[in-house]
Order: sequence, then C-alpha cells, then structure tokens
Amino acid sequence: MVTAAEKNTGSCHVTIRGLGLRSGERWLFRNLDLEVKRGRFIAVVGPSGVGKSTFLGCLNGLVTPTEGEIEFCCLQRGRHTPANFQGHTGVVFQHNLLVPNSSVLTNVLCGRLGRYPWWRTLFGFPQPDRESAFRILADLGLAAYTHRWVCETSGGEQQRAAFARALFQEPELYLADEPVSNLDTYMTGRVLGILRQEVTLHGRTVFCVLHNPDLVERFADHVLSFDPTDATAWNYREVRR
Repeated sequence: MVTAAEKNTGSCHVTIRGLGLRSGERWLFRNLDLEVKRGRFIAVVGPSGVGKSTFLGCLNGLVTPTEGEIEFCCLQRGRHTPANFQGHTGVVFQHNLLVPNSSVLTNVLCGRLGRYPWWRTLFGFPQPDRESAFRILADLGLAAYTHRWVCETSGGEQQRAAFARALFQEPELYLADEPVSNLDTYMTGRVLGILRQEVTLHGRTVFCVLHNPDLVERFADHVLSFDPTDATAWNYREVRR
C-alpha cells in the first residue's frame, strides 16, 4: 500500500529507452523513449494490430523487446526490470485468463498468491483476504456471483472479475488491455473511475488500452498512440481538460 507520504507524483516511475519490437520483417514500434511519472493514467491507443497489447506485454516482462530497455522505480526496493517487477504489477489481460472451473471469489483471491508460501493457502485464504476480495466484487456488482464458477458467468462478469483480481493485488502499476470492451456504459464508467481513483488517491500508475476517444479524454492524463504505417511515428501527448 502506498502511504500518504509516498503519493508524490513528481518522481519517475517508468523509464523506457529506445524500445523497439519487430514481428517478422515488420517493426511494430521503434525508438520509443518515455519517462512516466508516478501517479499517471496513460491511455494506449491505435488501430488493431498496431502493437498495443504487445507493448503491455513488454511492460509486464512477458514479451522480450527486440531492442531497448524498460526500468521501473519501486517505492520499497529501488529499480527493477519488467521481469522482476511482476509482483508489483496488476494485469487485466484482454482474454481475462481466469480459471473457468473455479469460483469467481477464488480467482480474485489468487491475485495474492505471491504474498504467501505455497503451503499457506492449501486450506484456504486468510479471512481478512476473503472479506477484502468480497468487498471489491460487491463494489463491481458481483456480490451475487462470488461462489459461482467462472464458466457459468457472462463475458462482462468475467471481465469485471479479472479487474477485481488486479485491484485485489494492490499493485504499484496497472496494465489493463481493453478492460471495458464487454461492459455497458454505466459499468465502463465505474471500472475506469476506479482506475482513476487508484491514480489520484493512491499514486498508482496505469497503462490502459482504450478505443473510445471520449473515454480517453475523460479519464487519461496522457495518450500514447502507435502509427500502423510508421513504427517510429508513435506519439505521446498530455490530455488537456
């Protein structure tokens, strides 16, 4: 948990130097240089296939870039590469990656598996964790679904469960890949509003793939856009309200 004293948004949280990724003979992006201060909401935009999800994969250490480097400044433990920063990162994958034959509540609780030795959760998670996970699910309108298997829920319910799992981790960094694609207007505002609160109240940093320009202008601080015709023509701009 980020303390009040640590909510300083002036410090650099993510540094990207000369980042490039090639897929076959094609460069998705190249010469990407960014310094992102702590406590910012960055919308990642561009047409399908331009490399938005792959870029999030680089930030999460799941994709190895062709060139360049990424560095995170952790509040407690100094500087890290993506691979050893994963414990501080909450990810909402495009395809949710939930366990279908497990309950919604259990899927959310698994967001904190890394906090415990393997034997600690053999007979269940601590009661405070269960209560915290339930509160998050209730806040997302999923209180009635906590003990339902994921395979028995809809796409929108699964998307909210995946988002709840990321929130439950209490990470420093959120990577959200189209987290509202299956949600109605009200719940879209609710989910992005919660991410906005994570930025404003707790000093988290968010990279979020979005397609709706109105949502970008409403919730984001900065926009990172990729150009499908020129890998070096990426653009990073501030959202001015």
